[in-house]
This record gives sequence, structure tokens and C-alpha cells, in this order.
Amino acid sequence: MKLGLYSITYLGLWYRGRALTLEELIQRARDYGYDGIEIDGKRPHGSPLDLTRQRCHELRLKAHDAGVEIYATAANNDFSSPIPEHRESQLLYVRDLIRMTADLGAPVLRVFAAWPGVTMSDDGATYAVARRLWRDAHQEFSAEDTWDRCREALREAARWAGDAGVTLALQNHPPVTNSPADMLRMIRQIDSPHLKASLDAPLAARQKVTSMQQAAQDVGALQVLSHFGGEYERAADGSVRGLVRNPDDSLTAEDYYLDFALGMEQIGYAGYIGYELCHPLPKVNGTTVGIEFADQNAQLAAEYMRAVFKQAVAANQRERDAASVES
Repeated sequence: MKLGLYSITYLGLWYRGRALTLEELIQRARDYGYDGIEIDGKRPHGSPLDLTRQRCHELRLKAHDAGVEIYATAANNDFSSPIPEHRESQLLYVRDLIRMTADLGAPVLRVFAAWPGVTMSDDGATYAVARRLWRDAHQEFSAEDTWDRCREALREAARWAGDAGVTLALQNHPPVTNSPADMLRMIRQIDSPHLKASLDAPLAARQKVTSMQQAAQDVGALQVLSHFGGEYERAADGSVRGLVRNPDDSLTAEDYYLDFALGMEQIGYAGYIGYELCHPLPKVNGTTVGIEFADQNAQLAAEYMRAVFKQAVAANQRERDAASVES
């Protein structure tokens, strides 16, 4: 497995301060030991409004020279709206992102079935307003109607992706694909070689998945992308450990990341797992933490997950060796 840095960590949404430029993001990834970057598909990072073919070419060269791969881009799309004009606008957005992804030389575009969005205020970013608006827009329609709208839009997007040589990676992200099983059901209904899976462990843990290894077995060869998140600190013994501060979480990284890495290694997954710092951050003396908080966590997250990868490979090798002796 390879370690990636998802640009939403430095988009300027959650910490106090400006967003990094993509050139600065590439340098952060190199400095902190990441193998590649995933570019979020909105301003100021990866909006197709801004990333022309020429700009994509420049970024490819910059990343190549730094030894950093642009391994994915990420759509913030919502195919669930009951309003046709809204869905068609989202389809245009994803079609342009597919073009941008190909121009960047990235093989994968992460997509949602549905996504409420995020809003900004004087206190920073929040999910609350967008989630309320999304619920209001869908309250008169059944879950099956919403599912069908998402499926038809994803089917169309998958055709465009195939034409461009790009693979779409559907994430197990609510509010429509509310579990790994939902994600797989959507992928199988569409039945396209250009639509695969982004099974994410933190989301799966919130979705009450108890065996990450079984979840990995279920997704198998469909897995092409993953993400991890959270906040980290260095313990007294020098090791790095996960914290629980995100109100959506109830488990620490230690509760599931090794199990997830074991499962990914068992299915032969050799792709990326990308770090994202994407939730409301703590305040100190009434002021939201600054970019230095993102820097600290990005560095510690890389160290933490490298150690998890190593543990998973070693543990699975011991299992294989033991099985070989028994046979």
C-alpha cells in the first residue's frame, strides 16, 4: 500500500488561515514522506474551472520533479437532487472533472452518490447547514427514488470515465451509500468496469462494521482508493497514537486501522490510502487552531500509518508461514 495526502487537509476550510497552493501541497507531501497527493475538486485547489489543460500539465511536471504522484482527484458531487437542472449541473461538473483527472495523469476520480456539501461562516466551515438543506429537499421523496437518481447519473458518468481512461471510485459515504454494502450494491447495479470502490475504514467504523478484514474481503478487487483521517499525538514512549475529538467518531484509530490494513494486504491491495483532516477542529482560547495544527497531524498521520502498514505485512506473513508449516 502507498501513502497519500488528500488536499482537503490544506484547503483552508477547517483551520484558521489560508489554503496552500497545489505547489505547496506537493512540497508538503514530499517533506512529510507521502508517496502522492489527491486533489480535491473544488476551489481553491482542483476546480475544473481553473485547472485548464495547460495548468494540469504544469502540475504534472511539478509533481514528477518532486517525486510525488498525483494519484487521484476527488469530486464533491451530489447526484440525488429531485430537481433535474441541479442533477445536470452536477453531471457537467463531474464530466469536467473527468477531463481534468485525465489531464493530470491521475488514474482515479473519487465520487459520491450524494453529498450535501459544506458552508462557510465567520466561525469557519460547518456541515450542519448543508445537511439540513439536503434533508429538506428530499423529504417528499422515497429513498428508492433518490437511489435511482444517483444510479442513473453514476452510470452516465462511468461511460465518460471509460472514454477518458479514468476509473471512478465510489466511496461508502452517506447520505445515500450509507454502508460498504450500499456502496457495493450501487457498483454492482451499474456493472461498469469504470466504476469501482473507495472503501474507507473511518466511515465503515461509524457505519457499525465490526470486521474490517471481512469488509476488505467483500470489496476485493474492486478496491482502488481509500482514505484515513483523525488527529494524532506522540506518546511518551515516542510512538504515535490516535485521538478522538471528532464528534462523529467514537473509536480511536487503534480500534480499526490495523484490522483494515490486514484486510487490504490480504486482498493484495497495492493502491493508496490518503490522509484527510476534514472535520471541525479544536479551539484554543476561543480561536480555531491554525495551519500548524494541520502540519502536525499530517506529519504524525504519515508516521502512524507507515507503522500500521509494516505491522499488517508482518502479521500476514506470519500467518502465511504458519499455514505453510502446517501443510
